[in-house]
Amino acid sequence: MDVFSIINILLQIQGKQRGSQWDKFKESRKESEFRIYLLSKEIVFYGLEAYEIKMDLGQIIRKNNDVMVIDKIWKTAAILPLEHQDNLNSFLCQFFYTHAVQRHIIYLHSSLIDHQGRGLMFLGPSGIGKTTQAELWNRYRDALIINGDVVFVQETEETFLGWGTLWHGSSPYCENTNVPVEALIVLKQAPENSIRELTGFEKVTAVSESVFYPRWLEGGMELCLETLDHLLSALPVYELSCRPDEGAVELVERTVFGRTL
Repeated sequence: MDVFSIINILLQIQGKQRGSQWDKFKESRKESEFRIYLLSKEIVFYGLEAYEIKMDLGQIIRKNNDVMVIDKIWKTAAILPLEHQDNLNSFLCQFFYTHAVQRHIIYLHSSLIDHQGRGLMFLGPSGIGKTTQAELWNRYRDALIINGDVVFVQETEETFLGWGTLWHGSSPYCENTNVPVEALIVLKQAPENSIRELTGFEKVTAVSESVFYPRWLEGGMELCLETLDHLLSALPVYELSCRPDEGAVELVERTVFGRTL
């Protein structure tokens, strides 16, 4: 079984049906308290399949015709042979997030860049331009794109860290690193570039729409909302109406960092 470290959470996985992005997160350690088994098909009688699953059954998670079986404390999972390989990432992400949210980590639909050790997150629905804005910062400011679509944010005693993980949606960017987040940028497409800071209910609503909530976990919603409340209390949120050009980069840089290069 291979061991992978994702935001210092170790997952031990048996089976080889994984994407190449997993190699960036592989660990030399051989043990983990969390285990996931990717089962192989075994025909036992007239097309019937049988699987031996040794766990205290807690939940059965289904997506399309694919199934993941979980024990009661989410320490062990078994994934039956998949019809749709894309569902593997969904199952593994759910398993990981179950433990991450209990460690003050929340999951947002966002891109994340590292600009000279200072993190910016670009939030919004699919197709709004999250990856495009990150690529503009890479092109014009040599910023590192940590992830283009999925960001996990961890609350620490000093700051909020934005983490890259192996989940990256339709974006190709996926780096195993982190950066302190300085601001959240909610994107809107527009014919001209403009930016304004959001406050109050508008701020909460704009960011909440990009948060994934662990409704399947008892107490998970409360944990997620608590971390989100701390995040919104600590960091500024801006609405960026923008074109996909260098002017959008300059406007954010001047507003958030107080300068342009």
